[in-house]
Amino acid sequence: MDDGSYRIIMPNKKVVIFGVFDGIHEGHLAFIKEAKKQGNNLVAIVARDEMVQKLKGKIPKYNEVERINSLLEIEDIDLVRLGDLYIETYNTLMEINPDIIYLGYDQQDLSNNLNKVIKKGILKNIKIIH
Repeated sequence: MDDGSYRIIMPNKKVVIFGVFDGIHEGHLAFIKEAKKQGNNLVAIVARDEMVQKLKGKIPKYNEVERINSLLEIEDIDLVRLGDLYIETYNTLMEINPDIIYLGYDQQDLSNNLNKVIKKGILKNIKIIH
């Protein structure tokens, strides 16, 4: 019997976030929750210790294994991966092949770099949301 109800099936969308995640705080949790609303599958890419040292001039308070483990405890995150070893390489991102990259307010440099890579055709069919 047709009761007039229906079910909407949302397309599977993979969302990627990047960060150091050096001690999870309320700002991180809010960012993660907003990113998860963009799709069905949320992947966190964690900056490697060496990369943080190069970009920020200091080592993280927590090492990359500790930072990964803290993210794995967050319900909204489906997968956690380490980022690339070298600046402006996006091998990890190409392996994940996301539909959306969700960036925080403080990630403008990353946004600029990603847009250049997308324009060159290295990364395709990815939407960047700030």
